[in-house]
Amino acid sequence: MTVRTRFAPSPTGYLHIGGVRTALFNWLFARQRGGQFILRIDDTDAERNIDSALEPILEGLKWLGIDWDEGPGVGGPHAPYYQSQRADRHRAAAARLLASGHAYRDFATPEELDEERKAAQAAGRPFLYSRRFGAFDDATAARFTAEGRASVVRLKMPREGSLVIDDAVRGRVEFAWNREQDHVVQRADGSCLYHLASVVDDHDLEITHVIRAEEHLSNTPRQAYIALSLGYALPAYAHLPLVAEPGSRTKLSKRKLAQYLKNNDFKQVMEHGLKIAERIGLRPEADTFNPVIVDFYREVGYLPWAIDNYLALLGWSYDDKTEYFTRDELVRHFTLERINSSPASFDPKKLWAVQDHYMAARSVDEKLALMLPFLVKARLLADPPPAAAVDTVRQVIEAAGDRLKVAGDILAYADFFLVEEPTMDDAAVAQRLAKPGVRGLLEAFARALETVATFEPAMLEAALKQVVEAAGVKVGDLVHAVRVAVTGKTVGPGLYDCLAILGRERSLARIAAALPLCG
Repeated sequence: MTVRTRFAPSPTGYLHIGGVRTALFNWLFARQRGGQFILRIDDTDAERNIDSALEPILEGLKWLGIDWDEGPGVGGPHAPYYQSQRADRHRAAAARLLASGHAYRDFATPEELDEERKAAQAAGRPFLYSRRFGAFDDATAARFTAEGRASVVRLKMPREGSLVIDDAVRGRVEFAWNREQDHVVQRADGSCLYHLASVVDDHDLEITHVIRAEEHLSNTPRQAYIALSLGYALPAYAHLPLVAEPGSRTKLSKRKLAQYLKNNDFKQVMEHGLKIAERIGLRPEADTFNPVIVDFYREVGYLPWAIDNYLALLGWSYDDKTEYFTRDELVRHFTLERINSSPASFDPKKLWAVQDHYMAARSVDEKLALMLPFLVKARLLADPPPAAAVDTVRQVIEAAGDRLKVAGDILAYADFFLVEEPTMDDAAVAQRLAKPGVRGLLEAFARALETVATFEPAMLEAALKQVVEAAGVKVGDLVHAVRVAVTGKTVGPGLYDCLAILGRERSLARIAAALPLCG
């Protein structure tokens, strides 16, 4: 049997971290078993679909390297891959369910259903629809229609026995049929609901394994009943653990951004991202600028494999020691049996550490390719960038070393090299330049810079130490002041690297311009 898995997002919102984890596990299992991974767009809910959400979903998956063998933009023998374009197949399936007696036309009004529901609640018993407005023959259907009633199609669920599935993650799971409602599968206007459409499409696309989030476990009985009633073989099921909020067992939700920002784990990531967003013209209030949405990490400058590697460990592990995998290693080791059924807590700090690991391993030229687009977006570089400016950025990357955690960090480390005059941070000026005696120290250091033989870090450090010793002050008193004078801020590459990259003329000019700001 050829393994065929699928990821079927709905374009009702942007690509969520939990959805990516589901897509990744489906992709890994298909690749590990030499099968196919299919992308289908479940867009049957026309009222909730967002036109602008589809492209970010497709682009986000591509960015993460989660490629599909069949689906939008790729095609395949089971097209179309948009659920809304398969409506004829869904309606035909509903007709078959009616003809076989596994479904019926129901003419109850919402008020009549609510009356039965309230009666069951008052009696302290589970609500099960009486089917008193169900039409099981043409004559009854005609009589209800003559009364002006509209009908929907409901499943005629069994009232005895149970469904048992062998879930690849949760083991044996049993569902009592008498706890299942007669679910609606076709609306009065003839359109079919998701559960019927999904079962039909999975069958038509020859999906062998349905690997999905835990919240879909409760949908399994009605979907299995539909499949069995239509004569389909059931796929193998694997229900993945929830991707939970940091330190909790509650589902990670993009709708709780206000709460996330109060959480230190998310606050650090979010504040870092906001600084980058401000420089490249992103709108921090946009729906995509949210640390549970994949676009956030792409816009800030995370490495896609860092995201993949981290998400693979949310609910799955190879052993108790291995944290970092190449793509080939992850495909080779991945199995459903190693997935844990307990909720997996999303940890932004751990993701940050994984990102740091992979960024540190990148060469200077690789970092340069990642970071230049951010400088272009921030309009610090022309497009294409001049060769001299590219060389400057390369020097900055070399000097910054492991301090560059994400690609967007280059904005904080390179901006003052690429402008004629740095923007002075008021707080930094007050802290480092406005102190008594700083002006004299800067003037003495400027004189030393004019005569230093070679403008390179070792010689510059020696010159600064001579000035400090002669003045009888601490090294930090002058280092911090010079940094603010030449960069406008308190952070960046090492001071001597900064001076060497700026060169003698620009360094002296910036120190001179900062002197009026001194106390």
